[in-house]
Amino acid sequence: MFFLYELERVITLHPSFFGPRMREYLVNKLLTDVEGTCTGRYYIICVMDAYEISAGRIVPSSGVAEFTVNYRAVVWRPFKGETVDGVVEKVNKMGFFADVGPLKVFVSSHLIPSDIKFDANATPPQFTDNGDQVIEAGTHIRMKLIGTRSDVGSMFAIGSIKEARVPTLDPTKQYMLTRVNRISWGIIISLQFITWM
Repeated sequence: MFFLYELERVITLHPSFFGPRMREYLVNKLLTDVEGTCTGRYYIICVMDAYEISAGRIVPSSGVAEFTVNYRAVVWRPFKGETVDGVVEKVNKMGFFADVGPLKVFVSSHLIPSDIKFDANATPPQFTDNGDQVIEAGTHIRMKLIGTRSDVGSMFAIGSIKEARVPTLDPTKQYMLTRVNRISWGIIISLQFITWM
């Protein structure tokens, strides 16, 4: 799920950046340091605005200044039980790995419907029901998150497509799914552009 969080970060600035454009340098450094990172609990998608920047504090013996920046950011936090759309990255007999944005999801062969079997003779390797359902690298798929695991700076998840409400996506709907995903990311980017103008 997407949330709007109010966050805080301490940024150090070299004395060569002191001057009338210091706020601009702080905001640019915030954007490059924070956007696209993972805290272990959520992914920071984009910074909406830096609404408060403290007065700088000079660090003794180094000359750099520390600023505390309070900002609002759109974050994505995956939850157990959430239904997500992804793209299959790799398939093997144990299951498949899919990318859901920055999140890596593994779907075990035990969490795939029993009528869909692994075909070792196919090139590329795939799960198929010998009909119209084929799961191979590049396939768009909808899955339910069974659980998530956090590491320092990254997250992983286990997914399932065995649920009755989580079908694999047929090729005629893949374009629409890709289009909706691109539009939703475009909306977030557009909001960022509007707030900085």
